[in-house]
Amino acid sequence: MNDDILSGMWKQLKGQVKQQWGKLTDDDLEFIGGKRDELVGRVQERYGWEREQAEMEVENFLKSSEHSQ
Repeated sequence: MNDDILSGMWKQLKGQVKQQWGKLTDDDLEFIGGKRDELVGRVQERYGWEREQAEMEVENFLKSSEHSQ
């Protein structure tokens, strides 16, 4: 899923993101606003993961979301 698609589908994906990463707050979701880098950064921060792990988790999530659309 490219960044333009993520940004355009953000409203639909917010609920799935919240289910996947329950530590993200509603404020986090508003701040992320459909930007992949912001999502990776917030996931990394909330879960205490290395950047590479957060990127891998987000990429896997986006790939699975893309296939379910």
